[in-house]
Amino acid sequence: MSAVLDHHAHNVHDDHQHATPTGWRRWVFATNHKDIGTLYMLFSFTMLMLGGVLALIIRAELFQPGLQIVNPELFNQLTTMHGVIMVFGAIMPAFVGFANWMIPLQIGAADMAFARMNNFSFWLLIPAGLMVAGSFFMPGGAPAAGWTFYAPLTLQMGPSMDAGIFALHIMGASSIMGSINIIVTILNMRAPGMTLMKMPMFCWTWLITAYLLIAVMPVLAGAITMTLTDRHFGTSFFNPAGGGDPVMFQHIFWFFGHPEVYIMILPAFGIISQIVPAFARKKLFGYASMVYATSSIAILSFIVWAHHMFTSGMPVTGQLFFMYATMLIAVPTAVKIFNWVATMWRGSMTFETPMLFAVGFIFVFTVGGFSGLMLAMAPIDIQIHDTYYVVAHFHYVLVAGSLYALFAGYYYWSPKWTGVMYNETRGKIHFWWSLIAFNVTFFPMHFLGLAGMPRRYADYPMQFADFNAVASVGAFFFGFAQVYFFFFIVLPTLRGKGEKAPQKPWDGAEGLEWEVPSPAPFHTFETPPKLDATATRIVA
Repeated sequence: MSAVLDHHAHNVHDDHQHATPTGWRRWVFATNHKDIGTLYMLFSFTMLMLGGVLALIIRAELFQPGLQIVNPELFNQLTTMHGVIMVFGAIMPAFVGFANWMIPLQIGAADMAFARMNNFSFWLLIPAGLMVAGSFFMPGGAPAAGWTFYAPLTLQMGPSMDAGIFALHIMGASSIMGSINIIVTILNMRAPGMTLMKMPMFCWTWLITAYLLIAVMPVLAGAITMTLTDRHFGTSFFNPAGGGDPVMFQHIFWFFGHPEVYIMILPAFGIISQIVPAFARKKLFGYASMVYATSSIAILSFIVWAHHMFTSGMPVTGQLFFMYATMLIAVPTAVKIFNWVATMWRGSMTFETPMLFAVGFIFVFTVGGFSGLMLAMAPIDIQIHDTYYVVAHFHYVLVAGSLYALFAGYYYWSPKWTGVMYNETRGKIHFWWSLIAFNVTFFPMHFLGLAGMPRRYADYPMQFADFNAVASVGAFFFGFAQVYFFFFIVLPTLRGKGEKAPQKPWDGAEGLEWEVPSPAPFHTFETPPKLDATATRIVA
């Protein structure tokens, strides 16, 4: 086996050409998929911390009734920028980072298809992130129209709105380039013998996600460009004074926005589908049905957008269509949860940190799915629309969904990235701390929403005080858990502190990424590896 690895992982033709670059040039001019994946993850964690600070200011303000820390205008800026930074700056780039690191390793490719475009798509994020973060210091402050940028509020904002629109355009271009790269890499660069239906689930979920991104990012670009021309060039797409329709913006935005929700969760499904079989020491139950369910979710995501708009004066026929379509999308999602549970059933389970986060994901994501099913029902949604029930729902899906899957993936693959095992005890502390603090923060919000507390308000009457106090305390504990994760788990492994990681640290793990040494060499699979019949192992 070592001879095979020597041949495949270290087959270096020209010492000068293939030497690992050093210093700042290695990162600025990076074309290696592993380096670019690392850059994406560092960027996304930085944005996660920034978005988290904004969230903690929001929760500090809501700790008790009355205006404590910020005025209502700044409060609206905080809620808007928290959403934008978390969605476009933290969650999406983190998954692209995972894709860059893992897809070439999992399919036996030397690198991503378009290495220089890969570099460009990352570096576009830096000016966009700076523009978003810097908007607080522009005249009039940051955009305060909500992360959904609803007209006519966006037509009344200061110059920071234009900066926000420009930043979103840049991030969209980055996403489209990254997606093209992922699709071409997966379709054209798989090792001989790895058919599509033998690919790891993570590659499948990213292939489908990349098509979704290419389909919907131009829709967002169109909506915000129309907003820009309304603001500066005399058009009236969304301005009722000129015959425009603000509700049209909602339709265009949510035609992007609902597939966007699945863009942020499908790669998470892929990560969980890698981890559960590894720690149950069984094959994934129903691999083909997982692929079809993922495809079904992607297709159905295009016909459910107006469930965000039940209160906008939609005719009953429209409400019924979107209600039934939304309930239908629960079926392929339930198929996935069933398959994960069936994979665990009677498996030889062990609960290392990646598996804890995976099981935590399945449990809490299911809660978020059920609250989403309630919001799918038009009569119920009309009652709890724009309340804290909605805030609870999407944080259960996005924090306990996307973020937990990212943590699970980090713990699962970081030994391969760094060559060092993380501290298992600290990992478990991070999991339990995060799980408990998350539920203390967001579970009470269901009750606040059912009691009628509207979201995006800086103040509230006394009857909502107790649950808000609990949620605020939980939020600070959850935030500190992520600081703990960085300083006590990530940094020690980056510095090489900890026991050396074996080539395959997890007994039940399968896939080509476990066929190369830990840490993965700078260049892997320079000649396509020969695979066995399962396409999970290299044969001589």
